[in-house]
Amino acid sequence: MPLRGGIVGLPNVGKSTLFNALTSGKALAANYPFATKDPNIGMIMVPDPRLDELARIAQPQKVIPNTIEIVDIAGLIKGASQGEGLGNQFLATIREVEAIVHVVRCFEDDNVIHVDGSIDPARDKEIIDIELLFKDMETLDKRIERLKKQTKGSNKDEARQLEIALELKKHLELGKAARLFPCEPKDQPLVDELFLLTGKPIVYVCNVDEPSVHTGNKYTNALKQVIDAENKIAGPHAQAEMILISAAIEAEIAQLDTKEERKEFIEAIGLDEPGVNKVIRSCYKLLNLITYFTVGEKEVRAWTIHKGDLAPQAAGVIHTDFEKGFIRAEVMNYDDYTKYGSELAVKEAGRLMVQGKEYEVKDGDIMHFRFNV
Repeated sequence: MPLRGGIVGLPNVGKSTLFNALTSGKALAANYPFATKDPNIGMIMVPDPRLDELARIAQPQKVIPNTIEIVDIAGLIKGASQGEGLGNQFLATIREVEAIVHVVRCFEDDNVIHVDGSIDPARDKEIIDIELLFKDMETLDKRIERLKKQTKGSNKDEARQLEIALELKKHLELGKAARLFPCEPKDQPLVDELFLLTGKPIVYVCNVDEPSVHTGNKYTNALKQVIDAENKIAGPHAQAEMILISAAIEAEIAQLDTKEERKEFIEAIGLDEPGVNKVIRSCYKLLNLITYFTVGEKEVRAWTIHKGDLAPQAAGVIHTDFEKGFIRAEVMNYDDYTKYGSELAVKEAGRLMVQGKEYEVKDGDIMHFRFNV
């Protein structure tokens, strides 16, 4: 299953324009609130130059990149937690995503209506934060009631989760997101089991005009101050990301037919890469994901795993039988493979490693698994 990210934000901030650029999809991008009523879903191929280089060397029949599923969710307004606008639908959909891509308007344009009448990204962020907090408090109230009934026995985990839920409720009532909740590492799984909306990893995408893509502007600076202040009290696992993108530029890039045309356009406006690449990298970073590769005559393929996963877990991403019957992994370093030009040459150079069950997979590893079921 690919990871799933949800694009959220107030109406008319550029969510659907960004979605179309990410997926080359056909989501309606219109200048009125709730142009997106139902969530649009698209698949993004994760750009990775290493995959292109491996394919160039191996000349496989197929090349299969990693993918991310992106959901463009209806715009949120004040009162969504009580069902205003399309709030209930929005909140139900966002619960299903693993990472939140929060698009915030940071540009001026009299021709594009702002639902609250002025440009203020810090206020816009707070509106969505508050609505998610209200929904999380509702979730916690139900869970606390259930846990109180369940913890009359001697189940220590349930008793501890009740304590955490009560502490979390106080935390949320102070207007603080669940991801900012100070928590011992051993208790983090119990927090995660509460499935709170404000506990999800988040990247803030500042939708700016073309000149501000390189330097930012007064709106992005104001939002950065708010995000930096939150990150100072967040744990290492809960750091929010912030990136600058012009959805209008990304839409132009997406309309170009060839890689060469896109490259020329990007260079002409002084960018190193499409902004959508930044979004994808931020999602990977937030979710602590890395990539390993399999290389053969039939296919070269990228696989997504979590940083810290051991070889059997990585094998299980291909097929559960690979993990159950894991014997060993044959591992090549990406740099070695591209240097020597083939698996045989890497082996002859003494650079092919045989690893067991305790091997921690590195980003960029090229792997073959031996298993027996």
